[in-house]
Amino acid sequence: MHDPIVTFVARLFQWLGRGIGFAFGIVLWPFMRFGRWLSGRGLLLKTGFGALAIVLLCLYGYFFYVTQWWTNFNPDYPVAWINAADTTAAGDPVQPAPEAQAPTNEVTAAASCKPSAIAAVSADLVDFNVNQNAWISSMLVSKLGLFGIDWRRTPFFDNKAAFQLGINQVMRRTTTELVDTLGRVRGTSQIDQNLQDARTALAWNEDAWYIGWRGPTRPTPSVYRDAIRKLRAFNASLEKCQATFDARADNLMQFLDRIASDIGSTSDILRARIEASNAGWFDMRADDRFWFAYGQLYAYYGILVATRSDFAAVIAERNLTTLWTRMQKQLRNSLDVQPWIISNGSESSSFFPSHLATMGFSLLQVRSNIVEIRSVLDR
Repeated sequence: MHDPIVTFVARLFQWLGRGIGFAFGIVLWPFMRFGRWLSGRGLLLKTGFGALAIVLLCLYGYFFYVTQWWTNFNPDYPVAWINAADTTAAGDPVQPAPEAQAPTNEVTAAASCKPSAIAAVSADLVDFNVNQNAWISSMLVSKLGLFGIDWRRTPFFDNKAAFQLGINQVMRRTTTELVDTLGRVRGTSQIDQNLQDARTALAWNEDAWYIGWRGPTRPTPSVYRDAIRKLRAFNASLEKCQATFDARADNLMQFLDRIASDIGSTSDILRARIEASNAGWFDMRADDRFWFAYGQLYAYYGILVATRSDFAAVIAERNLTTLWTRMQKQLRNSLDVQPWIISNGSESSSFFPSHLATMGFSLLQVRSNIVEIRSVLDR
C-alpha cells in the first residue's frame, strides 16, 4: 500500500504540471494556429512574417538584457562628496591649490568659486539613467508590453523602469528648486538659463519615442541628455564665478521641506497599495511601487550628501553635522533592502513579508530626520 503522504505529494506535482502545461497551451495556442495558417501561404508572405518574427525576437531579447543588467548600480556612489571638514558653500570663492598659485612675480591666478555638488550629482544621476543604462520607459518593446499587456500589470521586466522613474522624479524636483531658489539671489534675480533649460528638458514626457500621437518627436533619452549638458554648463559658469548659488539657511530649509513633502507623498502611495492588497508574492503591482520608492531613496541619498557639501557653511554654523551624518547613515542603510522578489503580504503575516511596509518605514524615517534638521534651522 502506498504511503498517503507520498500519494498526495505525487498528485500535487501532477496537478501543478497539468496547470503549467495548460497555461503554456493557452499562451502558445495563437502562435500554433497562426503557424498552421502561415504554412499554406506563399513564400513571399512567409519571408515577410519570418523577418518580422526575427526583428521582434531581437527587440525582446535586447529588452530582456537591459532590464535585467543594471550597469554601474552602486548605493555608495556619492561617497566622493562626503567631506565633513568642508565649510565652504557652493558659489563661494575658493583658494587655488598650492601648486596652482602663481609666484609673487607673476599675475595672480584667476578667481575660482566652489561648484555645486547638487548640480553635479544631478547630472551624474541623469547620465546614469540614460547613458550608462538604457532608458526603459521610451523603448518600443516597453510600449508594446507583453502581447499587449502593460508590463506594470505583469510580474516581468518593470523593476528597472520603476527605479529609473523614481530617480527622475527626484531630478525634476531638484532642478525646479535650483531654478526657483538655489540658483538665484533671494528669488528676485534673473533665472539662470542653463538651469531653466535643464528643468525644461527633464519635464519632457518620460515615455516619448521617435514617433508620437502628433507625429515625429524627440525620444526621451535625447532630451534628457540636454539636461546633463546644461547642468554641467551651469557648474562650469559657477566655478568661474559667473553664476549664482544662494546657499542661505532659509533656502536650505525650503529645499528640505520640498524633499520631505515628496517623500511623504511616496509613502502614501505605498500605504495605499498595502491597504489595497495583501496577495504576498502574487501582487503584480507591488514591485513597481517598491522600486519607484527605492529609486527615490537612491537619488535623494546622493542629493542630500551633495546638499551637505553645498550648504557646508550653514550646517557648520547651526551645528547640524551630527544630525546630518545620522540621516545619511540611515538613508544609506535603507538602500541595503534589495529583495529578489517583492512581497506585499499582511504586516502580521508569518510567511508573506511586507516589503512595501519596510520601504515605507525607511521613507518615513528619512522624512523624520529631515523634519528634525528643518526644525533646528527654523530656531
